[in-house]
Amino acid sequence: MAHGPFADNDDDMMSEINMIPLIDVMLVLLIVFIITVPVMKHAVSIDLPRASNEKELVKPETVRLSVDADGQYFWNETRLADDNALQGHLAAAASQDPQPDLHIRGDRAVRYERVAQAMAAAQQAGIRKIGFITEPAQ
Repeated sequence: MAHGPFADNDDDMMSEINMIPLIDVMLVLLIVFIITVPVMKHAVSIDLPRASNEKELVKPETVRLSVDADGQYFWNETRLADDNALQGHLAAAASQDPQPDLHIRGDRAVRYERVAQAMAAAQQAGIRKIGFITEPAQ
């Protein structure tokens, strides 16, 4: 039995990974992809119709609904007689195409209940865009 660095020991485990089979598999996959990519890019040639991609600039109008300190509603600065008149105006606005944007302006002293009633009436009428107008803090 020989001892030293040149000893032939079959019982020792190999601690290195054999890279040759991994490289073979990678080369085979590379060849497969090189062959299949041109086949996948081949498509049927058709003549598609032309269309304009410019966006139509129809801007909906803006409706201002104001609630003063006494709880009275104003539709674009015109005072409404009662809550039924508000529902009529909201229903008419909801039926327009394009539907207008509803901007609600509530007085600082008005009860929140009156603004919430206006929002609920707008939702029931079918208004989709509701915004609130506020003043910036100073």
